Amino acid sequence: MENEEKISDKSIIELATFYVGDALCGMDILKVQEINKLMEMTVVPQAPDYVKGILNLRGQIVTIIDLGRKLGLDETALGDDPRNIIVNAPGEHIGLLVRQISDVAMADLEKVEPAPANMSGIQGSYFLGVYKTENRLIGILDAEQVLRMETDSRTGPAAGGSVS
Repeated sequence: MENEEKISDKSIIELATFYVGDALCGMDILKVQEINKLMEMTVVPQAPDYVKGILNLRGQIVTIIDLGRKLGLDETALGDDPRNIIVNAPGEHIGLLVRQISDVAMADLEKVEPAPANMSGIQGSYFLGVYKTENRLIGILDAEQVLRMETDSRTGPAAGGSVS
């Protein structure tokens, strides 16, 4: 009965976990639309270095972001069987390119610790916190922050202003 109460009061969330470089990260599984293999992309000229390109996914245009680059780490190697985590951003679909998909982990939100300002070279502002399991740490990615910064960078003054 206690387990049912904990799950229903939303103190436990499911995290889709994945590797960005050697860092184990996770995000709320409810933010994930799907996970797929890397498909052929079209390069976008003059895009930021973390934008790998765009692809057509069943009629939807998806912008692919190299999550490693976005977080200030090394570029994701395309030969290591990388995956795209497709998430819905306001007004568009974004694919987060990661090195490897891991497991789904159950996380007790009451046991999530604040993210350090600099998590092993990763910009801490992109993380909600860190969750400790028995044998590993999972950096909980703030997908909305990553996506918000992505849409802001394309629509803000640095992106060249508005198009008439």
